[in-house]
Amino acid sequence: MILFNPNDLLAMVPELYLLGATFAILLLDLFLEPDQRGITHWLSLTVVVLTGVLTWLDAPAQGQAVAAFDGMFLHDGVATVLKLFVLITTAIVFVYGRGYLRDRKLFIGEFYLLILFATLGMLLLVSAGSLLTVYLGLELLTLSSYALVALNRDSPLSSEAAIKYFVLGALASGLLLYGMSMIYGATGSLDLAHIHAATGSHRTLLAFGVVFLVVGAAFKLGAAPFHMWLPDVYQGAPTAVTLFVGSASKLAAFGMTYRLLEGAVGDLHPQWTLMLSLLAVLSLAVGNVFAIAQTNLKRMLAYSTISHIGFLLLGFVNGTPAGYAAAMFYMISYVLMATVAFGMIMLLARAGFEAEEIDDFKGLNQRNPWYAGIMAITMFSLAGVPPLFGFFAKLMVLKAAIDAGQLWLAIVAIVFAIVGIYYYLRVVKVMYFDAPREDAPLALPADNTFRWALSINGLALIALGIAWGPLFDWCSHAFTIVAETTR
Repeated sequence: MILFNPNDLLAMVPELYLLGATFAILLLDLFLEPDQRGITHWLSLTVVVLTGVLTWLDAPAQGQAVAAFDGMFLHDGVATVLKLFVLITTAIVFVYGRGYLRDRKLFIGEFYLLILFATLGMLLLVSAGSLLTVYLGLELLTLSSYALVALNRDSPLSSEAAIKYFVLGALASGLLLYGMSMIYGATGSLDLAHIHAATGSHRTLLAFGVVFLVVGAAFKLGAAPFHMWLPDVYQGAPTAVTLFVGSASKLAAFGMTYRLLEGAVGDLHPQWTLMLSLLAVLSLAVGNVFAIAQTNLKRMLAYSTISHIGFLLLGFVNGTPAGYAAAMFYMISYVLMATVAFGMIMLLARAGFEAEEIDDFKGLNQRNPWYAGIMAITMFSLAGVPPLFGFFAKLMVLKAAIDAGQLWLAIVAIVFAIVGIYYYLRVVKVMYFDAPREDAPLALPADNTFRWALSINGLALIALGIAWGPLFDWCSHAFTIVAETTR
């Protein structure tokens, strides 16, 4: 029986604040006129920022961690880092998406409320200490994401993407739940720490459960061959939603994968390492090869995401705190790069024109050299060109794979990274060497906040490439905090 301890609430102050504020915005939005949606926008952005401040102030002391609600909720360094970047990314989505949504008559309260509820699900997911909390956070995230993808009801592509996402997502959730039931049957516990301590018995049943856990995690990450939903969702959803699904939710999926594989079945590392190695190779191959054939930039970025998940899994294959730190560092770097890439699509888009095709970027350097440079920096960083942020992220996960004795896997990753350079350089070539479709200067959005934020976001890829050490040290430190369960 779980006994209520009022002190447990202190570990969930950011989540409780976000929940209460979201309900308050929900009630307020009911009384706002369509031309007053700016109030919902600024309130939602303020709530996310204040939640981030509370998360920072509530960070655990060095070498300490807190387990609340009988171990169902973990408050440690890993959760703090992931939560902060989830909230930063959500704030970026709000800033970038405002003008885009207004031009398409999608500037509605539902967009902000669904993202706030999804963000709450992500915060719960990365702090999960029980299979029950994992599933609660996951479903809160995914159910909100299904509705977000279908937000543009006038677009057949959006509706089709939402249906595919829902059907395949429900299947993946069912497989994950089935794996959880098998693990519960083998250990008699839903608590991740108890499961970890009981993995010495019923190893055959546990191994079957781990297979389903890996499948569920691979789907949420977007790893091949469980990637079928990703290109359609990226292309069909409004770009502001694509930005959210392709960035913040990946951080939550990383947190879920870490909690399940290391927190629950870490002793079965040799078994799930083989599966992750196979998934990494398939993701690198499918992502990089299929991206070459794409003419739609959002679909190209979708396959690019799949290839980056392949790199991410190299850190998990290591199976040590150093490997997990490298994987977290890689995921953070990818998210910051993806926000710029999708932000550039929204910058060029306008009412009746989505700027989703690679050809839409033709001659961008002649129309606006500054933003062409920002996009070029992003493409080079995604390709892993030194000294940009993406290069050092790739370097750390490759080192993690080599340290784990998986030299062959690192070589495969390097080969496909070279292949991937082609489709990133194609975007740069189009911007700098092709004639523009229009001779007029680029019509920039009136939202100066968006333009400044996008520029800072892009320049951060250079700054973090030069000074990546502190961020990596922060990730490494997060995994050195030993979780102490408080009952």
